[in-house]
Amino acid sequence: MNDAVDSIGKLAHALTEAPITDIVAGVGGEPVHSRWIAIDQAMIDRFATLTNDHNWLHVDPERAAKSPVGSTIAHGFLTLSLIPTMAYEVLPRVQESTMGMNYGLNKVRFVAPVRVGSRVRGAFVLASAKTKEDGSRTELVYDITVEIDGEDKPALIAQWIRVAMF
Repeated sequence: MNDAVDSIGKLAHALTEAPITDIVAGVGGEPVHSRWIAIDQAMIDRFATLTNDHNWLHVDPERAAKSPVGSTIAHGFLTLSLIPTMAYEVLPRVQESTMGMNYGLNKVRFVAPVRVGSRVRGAFVLASAKTKEDGSRTELVYDITVEIDGEDKPALIAQWIRVAMF
Protein backbone atom coordinates (compact mmCIF):
# COMPACT_ATOMS: atom_id res chain seq x y z
CA MET A 1 0.00 0.00 0.00
CA ASN A 2 2.92 2.38 0.32
CA ASP A 3 3.80 2.48 -3.37
CA ALA A 4 4.51 5.85 -4.92
CA VAL A 5 1.95 7.27 -7.31
CA ASP A 6 2.39 10.02 -9.82
CA SER A 7 -1.03 11.63 -9.48
CA ILE A 8 -4.43 11.22 -7.93
CA GLY A 9 -5.79 9.84 -11.19
CA LYS A 10 -3.59 6.76 -10.88
CA LEU A 11 -4.77 5.75 -7.41
CA ALA A 12 -6.41 2.36 -7.22
CA HIS A 13 -9.69 2.48 -5.34
CA ALA A 14 -10.34 -0.14 -2.70
CA LEU A 15 -13.85 -1.45 -3.05
CA THR A 16 -13.66 -3.75 -0.09
CA GLU A 17 -16.67 -4.24 2.12
CA ALA A 18 -16.86 -5.47 5.69
CA PRO A 19 -19.69 -6.09 8.15
CA ILE A 20 -20.23 -3.24 10.59
CA THR A 21 -19.36 -5.57 13.48
CA ASP A 22 -15.90 -6.17 11.97
CA ILE A 23 -15.35 -2.47 11.36
CA VAL A 24 -16.43 -1.48 14.89
CA ALA A 25 -14.12 -4.16 16.32
CA GLY A 26 -11.23 -2.14 14.89
CA VAL A 27 -11.73 0.83 17.23
CA GLY A 28 -8.35 1.96 18.53
CA GLY A 29 -6.44 -0.38 16.24
CA GLU A 30 -3.34 0.19 14.17
CA PRO A 31 -3.43 2.89 11.49
CA VAL A 32 -4.02 1.97 7.87
CA HIS A 33 -2.07 4.00 5.30
CA SER A 34 -3.04 5.20 1.87
CA ARG A 35 -0.59 5.37 -0.99
CA TRP A 36 1.65 8.39 -1.38
CA ILE A 37 0.19 11.22 -3.49
CA ALA A 38 2.58 13.55 -5.30
CA ILE A 39 1.85 17.25 -4.87
CA ASP A 40 3.03 19.15 -7.94
CA GLN A 41 2.63 22.75 -9.04
CA ALA A 42 -0.04 21.85 -11.60
CA MET A 43 -2.22 20.37 -8.83
CA ILE A 44 -1.69 23.44 -6.64
CA ASP A 45 -2.52 25.76 -9.55
CA ARG A 46 -5.72 23.84 -10.38
CA PHE A 47 -6.81 24.06 -6.75
CA ALA A 48 -6.05 27.80 -6.71
CA THR A 49 -8.23 28.25 -9.77
CA LEU A 50 -11.08 26.18 -8.31
CA THR A 51 -11.07 28.05 -5.00
CA ASN A 52 -10.01 31.47 -6.29
CA ASP A 53 -7.15 31.43 -3.76
CA HIS A 54 -4.18 32.72 -5.74
CA ASN A 55 -1.96 33.66 -2.81
CA TRP A 56 1.60 34.01 -4.09
CA LEU A 57 2.91 31.41 -1.62
CA HIS A 58 0.89 28.84 -3.57
CA VAL A 59 1.18 30.03 -7.17
CA ASP A 60 4.34 32.14 -7.61
CA PRO A 61 7.40 29.83 -7.54
CA GLU A 62 9.92 32.67 -7.94
CA ARG A 63 8.57 34.75 -5.08
CA ALA A 64 7.92 31.70 -2.88
CA ALA A 65 11.52 30.53 -3.37
CA LYS A 66 12.61 33.68 -1.48
CA SER A 67 10.19 33.02 1.40
CA PRO A 68 11.11 31.26 4.64
CA VAL A 69 9.49 28.07 3.28
CA GLY A 70 11.71 28.11 0.18
CA SER A 71 9.10 27.05 -2.37
CA THR A 72 5.43 27.16 -3.17
CA ILE A 73 3.23 25.13 -0.84
CA ALA A 74 -0.09 23.36 -1.20
CA HIS A 75 -3.12 25.08 0.23
CA GLY A 76 -4.10 23.57 3.57
CA PHE A 77 -7.55 22.95 2.16
CA LEU A 78 -6.02 21.14 -0.83
CA THR A 79 -4.34 18.73 1.56
CA LEU A 80 -7.59 18.38 3.52
CA SER A 81 -9.54 17.72 0.31
CA LEU A 82 -7.36 14.68 -0.41
CA ILE A 83 -8.73 12.83 2.64
CA PRO A 84 -11.68 11.24 0.80
CA THR A 85 -9.35 9.99 -1.94
CA MET A 86 -7.04 8.50 0.66
CA ALA A 87 -9.94 7.03 2.66
CA TYR A 88 -11.62 5.52 -0.39
CA GLU A 89 -8.45 3.61 -1.03
CA VAL A 90 -8.04 2.03 2.42
CA LEU A 91 -11.27 2.15 4.43
CA PRO A 92 -13.83 -0.58 3.78
CA ARG A 93 -17.41 0.21 2.94
CA VAL A 94 -19.98 -0.98 5.46
CA GLN A 95 -21.48 -4.13 3.95
CA GLU A 96 -25.00 -3.70 5.35
CA SER A 97 -25.17 0.04 4.78
CA THR A 98 -27.81 1.43 2.45
CA MET A 99 -25.92 4.72 2.29
CA GLY A 100 -22.80 6.30 3.72
CA MET A 101 -22.06 9.97 4.10
CA ASN A 102 -19.48 12.45 5.22
CA TYR A 103 -20.84 13.99 8.41
CA GLY A 104 -18.06 16.49 9.01
CA LEU A 105 -14.97 17.21 11.04
CA ASN A 106 -14.58 17.72 14.77
CA LYS A 107 -11.08 19.11 14.52
CA VAL A 108 -8.55 20.07 11.86
CA ARG A 109 -5.06 21.42 12.44
CA PHE A 110 -2.60 22.33 9.68
CA VAL A 111 0.66 21.36 11.32
CA ALA A 112 3.34 21.75 8.62
CA PRO A 113 3.49 23.14 5.08
CA VAL A 114 3.37 20.76 2.12
CA ARG A 115 6.07 21.98 -0.25
CA VAL A 116 5.67 21.52 -3.98
CA GLY A 117 7.25 18.23 -5.01
CA SER A 118 6.33 16.55 -1.72
CA ARG A 119 4.36 13.37 -1.30
CA VAL A 120 1.59 12.91 1.26
CA ARG A 121 -0.40 9.96 2.55
CA GLY A 122 -3.16 9.43 5.04
CA ALA A 123 -2.97 7.36 8.21
CA PHE A 124 -6.43 6.42 9.50
CA VAL A 125 -7.36 5.06 12.94
CA LEU A 126 -10.95 4.33 13.89
CA ALA A 127 -11.24 6.28 17.15
CA SER A 128 -14.86 5.50 18.01
CA ALA A 129 -18.05 3.99 16.69
CA LYS A 130 -21.50 4.76 18.04
CA THR A 131 -24.69 3.12 16.83
CA LYS A 132 -27.98 4.93 17.28
CA GLU A 133 -30.37 3.14 19.67
CA ASP A 134 -32.80 2.25 16.90
CA GLY A 135 -29.94 0.78 14.84
CA SER A 136 -30.60 3.13 11.90
CA ARG A 137 -27.06 4.48 11.71
CA THR A 138 -23.54 4.16 13.03
CA GLU A 139 -21.25 7.16 13.44
CA LEU A 140 -17.61 6.26 12.73
CA VAL A 141 -15.02 8.76 13.95
CA TYR A 142 -11.54 8.48 12.42
CA ASP A 143 -8.37 10.14 13.66
CA ILE A 144 -6.43 11.08 10.54
CA THR A 145 -2.84 12.15 10.13
CA VAL A 146 -1.70 13.30 6.71
CA GLU A 147 2.00 12.53 6.65
CA ILE A 148 4.63 14.20 4.47
CA ASP A 149 7.23 11.82 3.06
CA GLY A 150 10.59 12.43 4.75
CA GLU A 151 9.26 15.03 7.21
CA ASP A 152 9.01 14.72 11.00
CA LYS A 153 5.83 16.77 11.30
CA PRO A 154 2.59 15.84 9.53
CA ALA A 155 0.82 18.15 7.11
CA LEU A 156 -2.37 17.97 9.13
CA ILE A 157 -4.27 16.11 11.78
CA ALA A 158 -8.03 15.83 11.74
CA GLN A 159 -10.94 13.99 13.27
CA TRP A 160 -13.39 12.95 10.56
CA ILE A 161 -16.93 11.69 11.06
CA ARG A 162 -18.51 9.26 8.61
CA VAL A 163 -22.01 7.87 9.00
CA ALA A 164 -23.27 4.50 7.80
CA MET A 165 -27.06 4.40 7.34
CA PHE A 166 -28.99 1.12 7.59
